[in-house]
Amino acid sequence: MPKADEGAFDRRPLHQRIAADLRDEIMSGDLGPGVSLPSTQRLKERFDASNATIQKALQVLKDERLVVGRAGAAVTVREHRQETVRPADFGQPAEPGRPYRWLTEADRQGKRGSIELLNVAEVRPPRDVAVHLEPGETGTAVMRRQLLMHDGEPVELVTSYYPLELARGTALAEPRKIRGGTPTLLAEMGFPPRRTVDRVSARVPTPEQYEALRLPSDLPILRTLRVVYSDNDRPIEVTLMAKAGHLYELQYEFG
Repeated sequence: MPKADEGAFDRRPLHQRIAADLRDEIMSGDLGPGVSLPSTQRLKERFDASNATIQKALQVLKDERLVVGRAGAAVTVREHRQETVRPADFGQPAEPGRPYRWLTEADRQGKRGSIELLNVAEVRPPRDVAVHLEPGETGTAVMRRQLLMHDGEPVELVTSYYPLELARGTALAEPRKIRGGTPTLLAEMGFPPRRTVDRVSARVPTPEQYEALRLPSDLPILRTLRVVYSDNDRPIEVTLMAKAGHLYELQYEFG
């Protein structure tokens, strides 16, 4: 339990350590949605902290969209706490005439899904992308960057790269949305997804990720590097995905 101990190894300010303890209880479900946090007086006694320090800790959690409340009233855990995302739900082509699976899955959950296309360009991909993409002599690839949202709130910043010889002259290289999503288009082009490899890590957000995801602090993001292979193990897409680490978790299932 955090205390105002000058000799402690954790050198973060006390209010950040208090917020970290309460955040963990919220994410683990010990403090469930709709539950009121202990009173300021009880938190002061528990953490041996001043009223101002407790209020600063609570403000951190409010900024992170984990709790709601105002001064002098009970602070409660929001219904929207850490949400589970199942990556396997979105990697396959959509059914004929249906929108991208991100949108249909949001609708199934009672949310309004939307996609903002931020940029489409020919670029030199980052090295960790290029080693999987095999970009050829020019060293460039077609990049598509999008922001996925639920009810107007950013969920994921997605930057996808495609081999130039595969994407040039197709809708992948055009600055417009693709009905059914890129998995559907790639399948129609003769490159159905056969195998997907995800590499997930926690990172400090870049300025671009911080701004796009409207992050409240430098809490880590979940960064996924996904490589999609088609027939003959040909890489057809490499995607970098970034989500707020305190709001989302990834679920993978294995047989």
